[in-house]
Parts: sequence; C-alpha cells; structure tokens
Amino acid sequence: MLDVLAYKLTSIADNTRKLNILFTLLSIISGMFLGNDITVLTLIPLYLNIAKKYRLPQILPVTLIGMGANIGAAFTPWGNPHNIFLVSRYNVNAVEFFKWSIPYLLVSLIIMAIVFVFIPKKDIPVQKTESIRISWRPTLLTTLIFIFFFFGVFRVVPIIYPMIAAIALALLINPRIMLRIDYALLLTFTGFFIFISDIQQIPAIVGGIHMMVHSELSTYLTSIISSQVMSNVPSTILVGKFTNYAEALFLGSNIGGFGSAVGSMANMLVLKTFNQHASVDKSKFFKEWTAMQFLGLLILTIVGWLLLLI
Repeated sequence: MLDVLAYKLTSIADNTRKLNILFTLLSIISGMFLGNDITVLTLIPLYLNIAKKYRLPQILPVTLIGMGANIGAAFTPWGNPHNIFLVSRYNVNAVEFFKWSIPYLLVSLIIMAIVFVFIPKKDIPVQKTESIRISWRPTLLTTLIFIFFFFGVFRVVPIIYPMIAAIALALLINPRIMLRIDYALLLTFTGFFIFISDIQQIPAIVGGIHMMVHSELSTYLTSIISSQVMSNVPSTILVGKFTNYAEALFLGSNIGGFGSAVGSMANMLVLKTFNQHASVDKSKFFKEWTAMQFLGLLILTIVGWLLLLI
C-alpha cells in the first residue's frame, strides 16, 4: 500500500522539490501509523530506484525520509516502541499523550517546510503510475488488528490479545516471514537491554541517574544524551525507572532519536538500506547525513525545551 501511495504521489511531481516534499510527507504520515522502521525500509528503496533511473539527488532526500519517519513515529503511541512504554509506565491516556505530541509535530512540520524552501526546483520527468495489485482481504484484516492494537496500548483490552492475533495473522498470510527478520539488528538492541539490566545493579550508577533526573529539564537532557549512546528505546526504559517527568521523557526520547546512528533503530536501518540500494558515495552520505542529523538534534532540543516551558 505504501508503494501505491508513493507512486500515486510521485506521478504528480514534476520537479525535485515537489518530489522531496511528497516523499517526506508520506514518510511522516506512514511513520505515524506503521512506525519509523517499516517506513524507511519501504520508502527509501522506492525513492532510490526512482533517483537512479532519472539521476536525481540521493543523499538529502533519503536523509529527509529518515528524519520524517522519526517525526511521524513520535506522534502516535505505537509509532515508537518507547512511546508504548511511556503510556504503560505512566498510565497516560490518549488525550494527554496527543497534548504532548501535537505541538511537537506542528513545530517539526514548520521546520521541515523551511528546509523545503532551500531545495532547488529541478525539472524531472513525471513518473508513471505503476499498476500494483492490492489484496484487500489481508489488508482489511491487518487494519482491524492495527485498530485492535490501539485498544491494547491504552489498556482497553490486555495487550497480549492483539499480540497473539498479529503473530497468528502473519503466520497465516506468510509463515516464511519469520525467516526474513533482521535478527542481527534485533540482537544488537537486545545487547543494549542487557547492558541496561547490568548497569542497574551498580549502586554508583543508580545514584548518578537519580541525581541527573531531579527536575523536568534534567530528565529531558539526560534522555536525549543517553539516547545518543544506547538508542532511545533502552534509554527511555532506563531513565523511566528513576523519574516521574513523563512529558520530559517523551520529548527527550523522541528528539534523542536524531543525532547519532544508534539514536534510533530507524537511523541504523536508513544507513543499511542506503548502502544496499544507493549508487552514490556511501562515505559522503554518512558525513552529510550525520551533519543533518546533529543539526536537527540541536534545533529540536531547543524546540523541546521551549515546549516544556509552555
């Protein structure tokens, strides 16, 4: 379905700026509903195929797709795994959660709009709409289970029920899907969780964390900084055990997804997917991607701080 939406949107793009805007907006929207990981795994190869065909820029658009996925994923409780943890840990209801995420989304969209102004308008051939067949029955079933997850996240039903339903449906549609999981990447993040479990047993570190999360601002900054070295999901779980400043942790963990390659699992997937599908210099991409990521981190850190003050 993402392929269909992407081809529909790119069929109306007649210049590079419009193509960047459409792909980034699609990335933000799909990040809200499908999560940032699935979004980058789907849209980046699709964009790079178009870019190679018509010799279009690859570095900036892919960077914006990845950043857009992180922005969109922060908007919903299920967009990022740590958002689910926050909702569960602090018993956050839907109204309160969206009271945090809507201002962050709106400001991020304004920043993105400013970035788009500086993208040159280079004419490109209008893309032909590809004919892609959608199987509506499994699509409807997966949509219903997605809605079921919404009720599970907010504890209307026990989360175990939508989890079982999702696994059962995946195995019913395609049992081989379990073989296509990136287990190496999952093991990397499992290592982060084991590391967190270990350091929580060290009194000196526990005492240090308690000192670092004594206020809303310190919780916010601790979450951002720790995300740069251990990723935002395990960082949220670690910091969340020592603080009651839920909004600060929400903003810090989602903004902390920008910056370093390990800030978010989606960042690692952006790098991996680009290296697999791009036709330009990989080292140049990493340098420019890193510069954009840390610039975004700096700007959003200031934005998050201002949102906490409001």
